[in-house]
Amino acid sequence: MSDAVKVLFPGAFTTLQDPGRYGYQAFGVPISGCLDLYAHVAANALVGNPENAATLEMTVLGPKLEFLRDCRTAMAGGDLRAFLNGAPLSPWRSVAVGKGDLLSFKGVKTGCRAYLAVNGGFDVPPVMGSRSTYTRGGIGGLDGRPLKAGDILRKGEGTAVRDLALPESFIPAYPREITCRVVAGPQASFFENLETFYSAAYEVTAKADRMGYRLKGPALAFKPSAPQSIVSEAVVPGAIQVPADGQPIILMGEQTVGGYAKIGGVITPDLWRIAQLRPGDKIHFTPINVETAQAAYREAMKRLYDLQRALA
Repeated sequence: MSDAVKVLFPGAFTTLQDPGRYGYQAFGVPISGCLDLYAHVAANALVGNPENAATLEMTVLGPKLEFLRDCRTAMAGGDLRAFLNGAPLSPWRSVAVGKGDLLSFKGVKTGCRAYLAVNGGFDVPPVMGSRSTYTRGGIGGLDGRPLKAGDILRKGEGTAVRDLALPESFIPAYPREITCRVVAGPQASFFENLETFYSAAYEVTAKADRMGYRLKGPALAFKPSAPQSIVSEAVVPGAIQVPADGQPIILMGEQTVGGYAKIGGVITPDLWRIAQLRPGDKIHFTPINVETAQAAYREAMKRLYDLQRALA
């Protein structure tokens, strides 16, 4: 382990993340973790890391970083317009960097979040089995907070790998309007206009973060006999809550309970795509059954496995 990166500018919201903190939701500790698992796994695979190695999750405006030692790095996910020593640096490929090299970003071009990996992974102490940062709880990552100027990041002793580029067939597009598959929620029967929910476009508002994405569109009306709130109960990432104003909220990775009726749940692979949306982008919803959702999840996991094999 050694000092690897110095933070000169932290970016808009940059945190250390891994696949998440599982097994503690019953105690009020959310999963946290990378919001786009696909991009996180790809960045790690490009530098020879296992998928549970910590990466930097960078949002909209990336940081400015100085490398303190020779290593290999890679980015995947949204294009935040990266520059290495002033020269454009493309995502979805690994690159060797040396002591004193500077990595900076000019701001988002496509997507919303990018993941930066270094060979050996960023080294911070695991908390409850995960290095993921949960900022509202102040745990994980680097002191449980986003990066700030002056931070020093350490890396593990990873094996140096050759130059790698992800095959084009594995690189996802990040359109500004997407369709997400939804399984009916436990309170779907509370709503009068399910047809509206599945036919309208909903816009991502400025209130979109790691906890949840608030949407704007046709209000979802409750049946006169249905309560507009329920006794708080467990929720999972992807749950679509509807408060009294009828505007949906898609829960992301940092909530464990909720007291709003849930009209549905976005399936996991489509939740990764939502994580790449920015305010003003649009979402359509389409209903599927549990069996179809399970098949889609298996397909997504196989694609991750195939991606890792393609870079092995």
